[in-house]
Amino acid sequence: MKRDWFSLFNVWTIAGALFVTAFLLFITLISIGWMRPRQGSTVGFVPADLTIIAPPTATAIPSLTPTPAGTVTPPPGQFAIGAYVQIKGTGTDGLRIRSAPGLSSDTVFRGEESETFKIKDGPKDADGHIWWYVVAPYDDTRAGWAAADFLAVVPSP
Repeated sequence: MKRDWFSLFNVWTIAGALFVTAFLLFITLISIGWMRPRQGSTVGFVPADLTIIAPPTATAIPSLTPTPAGTVTPPPGQFAIGAYVQIKGTGTDGLRIRSAPGLSSDTVFRGEESETFKIKDGPKDADGHIWWYVVAPYDDTRAGWAAADFLAVVPSP
Protein backbone atom coordinates (compact mmCIF):
# COMPACT_ATOMS: atom_id res chain seq x y z
CA MET A 1 0.00 0.00 0.00
CA LYS A 2 2.86 2.36 0.66
CA ARG A 3 4.10 1.89 -2.85
CA ASP A 4 0.78 2.98 -4.39
CA TRP A 5 0.80 6.16 -2.34
CA PHE A 6 4.30 7.14 -3.48
CA SER A 7 3.61 6.22 -7.06
CA LEU A 8 1.07 9.04 -7.30
CA PHE A 9 3.75 11.63 -6.57
CA ASN A 10 6.46 11.33 -9.13
CA VAL A 11 8.96 14.11 -9.89
CA TRP A 12 7.25 15.25 -13.09
CA THR A 13 3.84 15.58 -11.42
CA ILE A 14 5.24 17.72 -8.60
CA ALA A 15 7.32 19.85 -11.00
CA GLY A 16 4.29 20.40 -13.25
CA ALA A 17 2.08 21.39 -10.33
CA LEU A 18 4.70 23.85 -9.05
CA PHE A 19 5.12 25.32 -12.55
CA VAL A 20 1.35 25.84 -12.99
CA THR A 21 1.09 27.38 -9.49
CA ALA A 22 3.99 29.76 -10.15
CA PHE A 23 2.55 30.73 -13.54
CA LEU A 24 -0.90 31.50 -12.06
CA LEU A 25 0.65 33.47 -9.19
CA PHE A 26 2.74 35.48 -11.68
CA ILE A 27 -0.31 36.26 -13.84
CA THR A 28 -2.30 37.28 -10.75
CA LEU A 29 0.39 39.65 -9.50
CA ILE A 30 0.84 41.21 -12.93
CA SER A 31 -2.90 41.77 -13.39
CA ILE A 32 -3.26 43.32 -9.92
CA GLY A 33 -0.38 45.69 -10.61
CA TRP A 34 -1.69 46.77 -14.00
CA MET A 35 -5.39 46.91 -13.27
CA ARG A 36 -5.36 48.79 -9.95
CA PRO A 37 -4.89 52.56 -10.29
CA ARG A 38 -1.88 53.96 -8.50
CA GLN A 39 -2.70 55.87 -5.34
CA GLY A 40 -1.01 59.18 -4.70
CA SER A 41 1.37 59.43 -1.81
CA THR A 42 0.07 61.38 1.18
CA VAL A 43 3.58 62.06 2.37
CA GLY A 44 5.84 64.41 0.49
CA PHE A 45 6.49 68.00 -0.34
CA VAL A 46 3.79 70.39 -1.44
CA PRO A 47 4.86 73.32 -3.58
CA ALA A 48 4.31 76.55 -1.68
CA ASP A 49 2.76 79.62 -3.23
CA LEU A 50 4.80 82.67 -2.36
CA THR A 51 3.57 86.18 -2.86
CA ILE A 52 6.15 88.92 -2.46
CA ILE A 53 4.63 92.23 -1.47
CA ALA A 54 6.92 95.15 -2.09
CA PRO A 55 7.18 97.66 0.76
CA PRO A 56 5.71 101.10 0.15
CA THR A 57 8.03 103.58 -1.50
CA ALA A 58 8.58 107.21 -0.68
CA THR A 59 6.59 108.24 -3.77
CA ALA A 60 3.47 110.16 -2.81
CA ILE A 61 0.21 108.63 -4.01
CA PRO A 62 -2.75 111.00 -3.97
CA SER A 63 -5.67 109.76 -1.89
CA LEU A 64 -9.12 109.95 -3.44
CA THR A 65 -10.95 109.10 -0.21
CA PRO A 66 -11.91 112.03 1.99
CA THR A 67 -10.65 112.06 5.58
CA PRO A 68 -13.26 112.08 8.36
CA ALA A 69 -13.95 115.40 10.09
CA GLY A 70 -11.49 116.17 12.89
CA THR A 71 -8.74 114.02 11.37
CA VAL A 72 -5.50 115.77 10.58
CA THR A 73 -3.42 114.37 7.74
CA PRO A 74 0.27 115.07 8.30
CA PRO A 75 2.12 116.85 5.51
CA PRO A 76 3.94 114.45 3.18
CA GLY A 77 7.48 113.65 4.25
CA GLN A 78 7.14 114.89 7.84
CA PHE A 79 6.92 112.95 11.10
CA ALA A 80 3.55 113.43 12.76
CA ILE A 81 0.93 111.37 14.58
CA GLY A 82 -0.96 109.37 11.98
CA ALA A 83 1.94 109.26 9.51
CA TYR A 84 3.36 105.98 8.26
CA VAL A 85 7.06 105.32 8.70
CA GLN A 86 9.42 102.61 7.56
CA ILE A 87 12.58 101.34 9.24
CA LYS A 88 15.63 102.44 7.23
CA GLY A 89 19.40 102.24 7.66
CA THR A 90 19.63 99.25 10.01
CA GLY A 91 20.73 96.63 7.49
CA THR A 92 20.19 93.12 8.77
CA ASP A 93 20.43 94.22 12.43
CA GLY A 94 16.90 95.62 12.59
CA LEU A 95 15.70 98.33 14.98
CA ARG A 96 15.08 97.80 18.69
CA ILE A 97 11.55 98.93 19.49
CA ARG A 98 11.47 99.88 23.16
CA SER A 99 8.88 100.02 25.95
CA ALA A 100 9.63 103.70 26.67
CA PRO A 101 11.62 106.48 24.98
CA GLY A 102 15.34 106.17 25.76
CA LEU A 103 18.22 103.77 25.30
CA SER A 104 17.94 102.37 28.83
CA SER A 105 14.35 101.11 28.45
CA ASP A 106 13.60 97.46 27.69
CA THR A 107 13.46 96.20 24.11
CA VAL A 108 9.93 95.00 23.30
CA PHE A 109 10.81 93.51 19.90
CA ARG A 110 13.12 94.02 16.95
CA GLY A 111 11.68 95.67 13.85
CA GLU A 112 13.01 94.48 10.50
CA GLU A 113 14.50 96.68 7.78
CA SER A 114 11.70 98.15 5.56
CA GLU A 115 8.95 97.17 8.05
CA THR A 116 6.17 99.76 8.07
CA PHE A 117 4.53 101.29 11.17
CA LYS A 118 2.02 104.01 11.97
CA ILE A 119 2.96 106.79 14.40
CA LYS A 120 0.55 106.93 17.36
CA ASP A 121 2.41 109.21 19.82
CA GLY A 122 5.42 111.44 20.15
CA PRO A 123 7.77 113.08 19.72
CA LYS A 124 9.76 112.58 22.92
CA ASP A 125 13.37 113.67 23.36
CA ALA A 126 15.58 111.22 25.30
CA ASP A 127 19.24 110.21 25.23
CA GLY A 128 19.99 112.44 22.25
CA HIS A 129 17.31 110.94 20.02
CA ILE A 130 13.77 111.91 19.02
CA TRP A 131 11.42 109.00 19.80
CA TRP A 132 8.06 108.14 18.23
CA TYR A 133 5.54 105.57 19.45
CA VAL A 134 4.87 103.31 16.47
CA VAL A 135 2.35 100.49 15.91
CA ALA A 136 2.37 97.93 13.11
CA PRO A 137 -0.80 98.42 11.03
CA TYR A 138 -1.28 94.64 10.74
CA ASP A 139 -0.58 93.70 14.39
CA ASP A 140 -1.36 95.89 17.42
CA THR A 141 0.97 93.83 19.61
CA ARG A 142 3.97 95.08 17.61
CA ALA A 143 4.11 98.52 19.19
CA GLY A 144 6.71 100.60 21.02
CA TRP A 145 9.06 103.56 20.89
CA ALA A 146 11.49 103.94 17.98
CA ALA A 147 14.30 106.43 17.35
CA ALA A 148 13.53 108.77 14.44
CA ASP A 149 17.10 108.41 13.18
CA PHE A 150 16.19 105.03 11.73
CA LEU A 151 12.71 105.90 10.40
CA ALA A 152 11.62 107.36 7.06
CA VAL A 153 8.15 108.71 6.33
CA VAL A 154 6.29 106.82 3.61
CA PRO A 155 2.87 107.41 2.02
CA SER A 156 -0.09 105.84 3.79
CA PRO A 157 -1.34 102.61 2.22
